[in-house]
Amino acid sequence: MSALQERQELLHHIRDAVVDYDEEVTVELCSNAIQVGLDAYDVVANGLALGMEEVGQLYEQKEYFVPEVLMCSDAFYAGLQHLKPHIRSDAATGSGQVIIGTVEGDVHDIGKNLVKLMLEAAGFVVHDLGKDVPLDKFVQEQQRTGADIIALSALMTTSMLAIPVVIEKMRAVNPNVKILIGGAPVSQESVDLYGADGYAETAARAVDEARRLLDLPYQE
Repeated sequence: MSALQERQELLHHIRDAVVDYDEEVTVELCSNAIQVGLDAYDVVANGLALGMEEVGQLYEQKEYFVPEVLMCSDAFYAGLQHLKPHIRSDAATGSGQVIIGTVEGDVHDIGKNLVKLMLEAAGFVVHDLGKDVPLDKFVQEQQRTGADIIALSALMTTSMLAIPVVIEKMRAVNPNVKILIGGAPVSQESVDLYGADGYAETAARAVDEARRLLDLPYQE
């Protein structure tokens, strides 16, 4: 088996272990990945995170419910804690602060939580406001922390209408803050329409976008 095939197989198994909420196997596979020389951040982004993205889809499809999601999260966290000491300093290039939250009227937070974990793994300081966040709270928290980026999550077409309201409020106070948006109904068209600075379809992409917005180097 080639090194590339071994990498792909290991990452696939790690993803499956998260989806199967098997904490012990997830940690064992993450340990194996380190032993064979895989990059720890690669394992987080393309193994653990892809597993949680699949979990989120299963939840939205009502195949998984809160108990399953929580057990999958435990497996994700266990793998992440095992990998964190091995993430290279040049991989964790985040040097900015991000405020993240799901906007008011929306209680979906699986995707938001995954983005938070990925940003933290990449070295960003993340202030998580949770879900159903009052719109003024984003502005207040930015003023309190001086964060560089506000990351807004909306999973419904109705709640995404809150995004331009937050952007308008934030621009009036500090036009230099970068606005990153995400969620199922969000697209590049949303960015252009609402005046955001970027959007992300996946958690790993959110990290890339955050780096781009702050002119930080990308992880190869």
